[in-house]
Amino acid sequence: MRRKKWVVSKGNKENAALVSSELGIDPLAALIASSRGFEDTDELADFFDADAPLSVDPFSIKDMDKAAERINRAIDDFEMICVFGDYDADGVTSTALLYSFLESRGANVVRYIPDRIDEGYGLNIKAIDELKARGVHLIVTVDNGATAVDEIAHAYEIGLEVVVSDHHKVGDVLPRCEAVVDPHRPDCPSEFKEMSGVGVAFKLACAIDGFDEDSILEEYGELVALGTIGDVVSVTGENRVMVRRGISYINEHPGIGIAALIEAAGISGKEITSSSVAYTLCPRINAAGRMGSADKALELLLCDDPDEAEYLAKEIASMNTSRQVTENEIFRSALALIQSNPSLAKDKIIVVDGENWHQGVIGIVAAKLTERFGRPAIVISRSGDTAKGSCRSIPGFSIYEAIEAVSDCLTHYGGHTLAAGVGLKSENTDLFRRKINDYAEDSEMPFAEQIIDCRINLQSVNLSVLSAISSIEPFGSCNPQPVFGLFGVKIEEINGISEGKHTRLIVSKNGFRLGAVYFGLAEKRFPFEQGDTVDLAVNLEQNVYNGEMRVSVVIRGIRPSATNEEKVLSAISLYEKFASDKKLSPLQAALLTPDRETQVEVFRSIKAKPLKDRYCEQLCVRLGDDGSSLASYMATVDMMLEMGILALDDDDRVYVPSNTPKVNLEESSVMKKLRCMQV
Repeated sequence: MRRKKWVVSKGNKENAALVSSELGIDPLAALIASSRGFEDTDELADFFDADAPLSVDPFSIKDMDKAAERINRAIDDFEMICVFGDYDADGVTSTALLYSFLESRGANVVRYIPDRIDEGYGLNIKAIDELKARGVHLIVTVDNGATAVDEIAHAYEIGLEVVVSDHHKVGDVLPRCEAVVDPHRPDCPSEFKEMSGVGVAFKLACAIDGFDEDSILEEYGELVALGTIGDVVSVTGENRVMVRRGISYINEHPGIGIAALIEAAGISGKEITSSSVAYTLCPRINAAGRMGSADKALELLLCDDPDEAEYLAKEIASMNTSRQVTENEIFRSALALIQSNPSLAKDKIIVVDGENWHQGVIGIVAAKLTERFGRPAIVISRSGDTAKGSCRSIPGFSIYEAIEAVSDCLTHYGGHTLAAGVGLKSENTDLFRRKINDYAEDSEMPFAEQIIDCRINLQSVNLSVLSAISSIEPFGSCNPQPVFGLFGVKIEEINGISEGKHTRLIVSKNGFRLGAVYFGLAEKRFPFEQGDTVDLAVNLEQNVYNGEMRVSVVIRGIRPSATNEEKVLSAISLYEKFASDKKLSPLQAALLTPDRETQVEVFRSIKAKPLKDRYCEQLCVRLGDDGSSLASYMATVDMMLEMGILALDDDDRVYVPSNTPKVNLEESSVMKKLRCMQV
């Protein structure tokens, strides 16, 4: 696991205290908001105002007047309208919202969501022809269409008309149609650009209805909240208002379909928060499109029969279970490929491929690989002669620019800075891997960041903190769940839970003890030992057990307290430069080259206790080093692995095997390479 760079936010304590007093806001909540850039009193007042009004005029969005006029004419003339959506949570909720709205206004309306595998994203010629045959006269897109220039041209050729509502970046040429409603149009005067597809669909419904936003939000706010959170757009400004209200509606009187989904997810009776929407409800809606048909999720959201809704919710829950199984299988296969081919792990951009890997989950697998290795990852599924890939990146490195630079070996591509998709011929997979890493070779790969909103003491972890956190809800992009730093705590106990899949710690400091759980990190892979002093990055969450409310401490990151951050990251960058065969200066090579004393220290330490962290930072702790020698420790482990003095087990732990051979590390290819660089 590549080390993250820890960044402790610098909130303005004095200003936060002043605002806290002036506005009656919890001081901790004010400090966290301050650390996120909200310092102006009016801004903070709006941020914490639970009754903040909607402020974006639907008609401030370019072409909204044209779209509303054309759709109202279609309603009046009873023309058949098709709401054409997308298969993810944003697209499904957008489709459900606009379809329900138009149906309630007496429109002759049908809906269509393309199949993820067979049709792919957005409008396509086959679907347009089918809709024409069904008697559709007007297509209204939601969450897609802004770049469908050729497809919309075809629609007009066969006698259809199109209104586009979308929220994605537009191309150089807009489709020629009745209207293109998209805040990202360069000529769109609306100041708020960050709406989801369902947010734009909501504003379109308001424009059609004559602008009664509050009553329409009360009617469809649940869908707006689900889609906005599911699409990971900024939960600030207008989105924050819509999501906050939508979640309150879910808690007060959920619709039949959403209530069934909550029941099937096992969270009935619990307060629904932005986190439970993001990690429990949205994945289930997405699972329908990933593993079967998004129509199932759409039917559930539109359902008005409790028995049918229960059946559909259980079916979708089953799809989600299948998604998890398939995702884990592919993730394990990807890890096995990386472990069997160490050069893949050393690449700046990890590219793995497999035959007939399920295309519905490869994006999730790419995200997990990015999290595990701290660098961009691309997962490719080959199917005969063709292949499709999903790409994920880290802040500071644009994966879109990277694939654009090597697009000559792709059949198609699209996306944005941190996530993208590619299509290519299967025979070009290795070529693509090589070319995209050649592109990345000239860039220094940034470290993924572990943001800490503020420091906190063990004794301050109590229920009052939960109240402060609650006031910052809803969470999402640009307003994430707060992360607190517990610095210099001692590990008292380490225990595996859920058959060792997760790790539970007891930590202490100044006489206070606290339990914390690291989900997703197996006990056997936990790199620290009892007695180590560490820093923890944690979320604090509400947990009700036997009717008693408690604070649950969830670990998001961990590092040794004893090492120097700047020296550790510098050492890792130097080592990675060497590992990727970059030329080093004599001084840099000398920093990597271990002397005899270092070699002996490293060997004795690992013989006494196997090393769990391949990046060797724990060796620094054991040997009393602040990170200055980390690069040479990493090079030493490489040499000893090469010469058979050390070995790796199935869990990537480094240990001293029995009957180690007597060798001279000067004969190691790693050492020879370093010696040559110092000449």
